[in-house]
Amino acid sequence: MVTRRKLLNLLSALNVSDLLPHHANAIIRFSKPPKTLRVYYGTQSSKLPEYEMPSVTWGVIQGRKEKLVSRVIIFDYLKGLGIIPDELHDLELPSTVDVMRERVEFLQKLGLTVDDINNYPLILGCSVRKNMIPVLGYLEKIGIARPKLGEFVKNYPQVLHASVIVELAPVVKFLRGLDVEKDDIGYVLQKYPELLGFKLEGTMSTSVAYLVSIGVNPRDIGPMVTQYPYLLGMRVGTVIKPMIDYLVDLGLPKKVLARMLEKRAYILGYDLEETVKPNVECLISFGVRRECLASVIAQYPQILGLPLKAKLSTQQYFFSLKLKVDPEGFARVVENMPQVVSLNQHVIMKPLEFLLGRTVTEEDVARMVIKCPQLVALRVELMKNSYYFFKSEMGRPLKELVEFPEYFTYSLESRIKPRYQRLKSKGIRCSLNWMLNCSDQRFEERLQGHYIETESVGPGFCMGGKLELPGNDIMSDDEAEIDDEILYRRTVSL
Repeated sequence: MVTRRKLLNLLSALNVSDLLPHHANAIIRFSKPPKTLRVYYGTQSSKLPEYEMPSVTWGVIQGRKEKLVSRVIIFDYLKGLGIIPDELHDLELPSTVDVMRERVEFLQKLGLTVDDINNYPLILGCSVRKNMIPVLGYLEKIGIARPKLGEFVKNYPQVLHASVIVELAPVVKFLRGLDVEKDDIGYVLQKYPELLGFKLEGTMSTSVAYLVSIGVNPRDIGPMVTQYPYLLGMRVGTVIKPMIDYLVDLGLPKKVLARMLEKRAYILGYDLEETVKPNVECLISFGVRRECLASVIAQYPQILGLPLKAKLSTQQYFFSLKLKVDPEGFARVVENMPQVVSLNQHVIMKPLEFLLGRTVTEEDVARMVIKCPQLVALRVELMKNSYYFFKSEMGRPLKELVEFPEYFTYSLESRIKPRYQRLKSKGIRCSLNWMLNCSDQRFEERLQGHYIETESVGPGFCMGGKLELPGNDIMSDDEAEIDDEILYRRTVSL
């Protein structure tokens, strides 16, 4: 008994495998051994089903051959539809062809064609119930109409892989935080669906922060995004900042530039090297003075993105042929009214034909256009009314119109008639420039004064920030500041 007890204690302290011979199916048996010491070694344990570990996806090991067969069947089905499955080899596909058929039919009902699926075949890896239905339901909820969901998925099929809670909802919340109206969310995403794939702390946040830093009103970011959502995908260092720096170097103050961007955010989408810089050089080559470039851009920002060389060439030839305006005069026209590069030639000719029909010579018409290019965009009906009042009521010589063509740009009912009546009642005779080219407040001051100011040019655009109106020396500082600020806003609104 003592010997047996020692043996049992020794076996319990040692590793049994160290004592076993290394050959299969070796079994140690003791005479009447306790049940706890019966040990099996070899392949017997592998035959017992309770020791087999299940895989993460049930049936992968046992059904590997069946899975390969199912994949071949699914590929044959897709090829029969014209879908190329080459990119699906590494994608986990459904176990049966019926599930794949369900996905294809769902996408086709949505409006996708075989070509659309071939453009992004990975869309077939999305489950109808787990991916497609939840995402499409959310897109419809935020304002994308059901008939347009198919077009949305065509433009951005990756959206079906996204999680509504983790990826889509935070982007929508970010847009609302920028003051994008709730009713405009769907419109913004339809214009730029890739926004749903951006990270909030990345490009979107930095582009907004930079625009605010140059003077853009934070409350205007929402309307800017609604008008041109692509700005949220622009990198500050490589796209936005180089454009801003270049325009500032041309003489545009950041304050003016910020107001421009608030109204026309799409300017940021013009390619700096391919479009903007060549257009600026084109303006210079056509005679626009470098110091006037900032004024030209401020009045007509779209000029930076036009096919400018062709337009300038056409209009310069037209002005020379029809209006007898030489290239230097045409350059002055562009400086004062850059929109002329986009005006239809039939529109330009109508007011000029009216003047020529009133015995104004071609040379005088050319002088009038160079001095006041806005003439070429006026409505003939309004010009007729102003002209007949000038001839019948005011009884002034035609020479005064040639010297002050801006007369046609003022409202007959709200400015010309009332001021003429006031001057007539007081027996004052003055030039058209003195009568019209001032604010209502200044006009009243002139009528009350016992003097007539010397003739001076009208307001000029100063790129330093404000408009300087001649005669400010007779106004108080507070009045001058208010008047200048109003004129400044009007100029920026151009």
